[in-house]
Amino acid sequence: MNKFLSTIFLLLFLNINSQDLKLPSIFGDNMILQQNSSAPVWGWSKKDKDVTINVSWNDKLYSTKSNSEGKWMINIDTPEYGGPYQFSVSSIKQTVTFKNVLIGEVWIASGQSNMEMPLNGFNKEPVFGSLDMIAKSTNSNIRLFTVEKKTSKNPLENLNGKWLISNPKNTSTFSAVAYSYANYLNDVLGVPLGIINTPWGGTPAEAWTDEKTLTTNFDKSEIKNHRNLPQHEPSNLFNAMINPLIPYKIKGVIWYQGEGNVARANNYDKLMNKMIEGWRREWNQDAFSFYFVQLAPFKYGGNDKPNSAFLREAQLKTMLNTVNSGMVVTLDIGSEHTIHPPEKILIGKRLAYWALAKDYKIEGISFSGPVYKSLDIKGDKVIVNFDYAERGVTSYNNPIINFEIAGSDRIFHSANVRVIRGYGGNRSKLEVSSNKVKEPVAVRYGWKNFLKGNLYNTQGLPASSFRSDSW
Repeated sequence: MNKFLSTIFLLLFLNINSQDLKLPSIFGDNMILQQNSSAPVWGWSKKDKDVTINVSWNDKLYSTKSNSEGKWMINIDTPEYGGPYQFSVSSIKQTVTFKNVLIGEVWIASGQSNMEMPLNGFNKEPVFGSLDMIAKSTNSNIRLFTVEKKTSKNPLENLNGKWLISNPKNTSTFSAVAYSYANYLNDVLGVPLGIINTPWGGTPAEAWTDEKTLTTNFDKSEIKNHRNLPQHEPSNLFNAMINPLIPYKIKGVIWYQGEGNVARANNYDKLMNKMIEGWRREWNQDAFSFYFVQLAPFKYGGNDKPNSAFLREAQLKTMLNTVNSGMVVTLDIGSEHTIHPPEKILIGKRLAYWALAKDYKIEGISFSGPVYKSLDIKGDKVIVNFDYAERGVTSYNNPIINFEIAGSDRIFHSANVRVIRGYGGNRSKLEVSSNKVKEPVAVRYGWKNFLKGNLYNTQGLPASSFRSDSW
């Protein structure tokens, strides 16, 4: 028996060591490479050995040498979208060939359970419109990669995952938001779309932030593990589920997270700003686009403590203070009894509006709902001004609700609201008043855990909650 086991171990050892040429699993059949770019391809071989790459789209031969640790990297030029292609990597006497490769657009999707939620939903939690989307998900130009969940105290170089072709079987268990996003971009652009999905439900932003960023910008008391779980440990998810993807060439990131930080909103805008900076630094892709979803309304233990309103405010600050970022507002589609709102397909489309307008420069596409700009006090009334409401604001002929105003006593009262004409005659201003407040000094909108927002611009995009005070 011992001799048999020894033989097995010897064969395994010889087999492992015969596989001198290896690439991380993000490279595989059916992958999509970022178009019109210099795309890094990297891996491991024996030390100080020649490594070559041959690509079918231009018959060009790329070459380098592995370093003293056997690591190597080659940047290959990618053309405008197309395919299928193949490319081969060779070193010594071994060749690895990747087939059915497309050139197109590549996006990362990350966050927690609202990004993780698949098209077929969670237990007792559906995704509206998912069956229709699953049935129609037969476009082979959309490719899906899901990163296996893992934690690590140190940065890893590889992860588990596999590129899959879009079809009902594969999309039904894939992120609803990420697939909706990719599907909409592909539909509008006509370009192959690769989406790399790497979320973990219930996790805080600290776990997704690299250690250098955390130690440089935060005290230890600000970034501790609040739940004593490995997936909550600062940097653990960055190390295991983001770092191995770097520097795979991407167009940008979509992000859906915040519930894990809802009780710690005070530094969330700084945390997110620095996390985004850290990802961009590590990828060596300055200011790639980063679009995220604002928390949807939900009763976090009731409406008496508006924790999520402060978190939504921090997310709004993140957008306003972070270059090449954008935020999707979900104030109109929250669910009182589930933290996972079912309108995931709509959220994916709203994310896509940002990319279509900003990254792909398609004119005429609105991407943001009204954003609070300033207020003017006129007697017993507050005049509220908005950005991203060039053609005005609307509630679709319903009373505008969820506004409150306060006087110097700092007690907020429910307010009456009417739309008034702004510059150029557009109905882009709101007049807010209450017979209980004769001398108003502050206004706020949607400042509760759960509500149904009904303020939009004329393109149908909802306004974020906001406040003019800092009490």
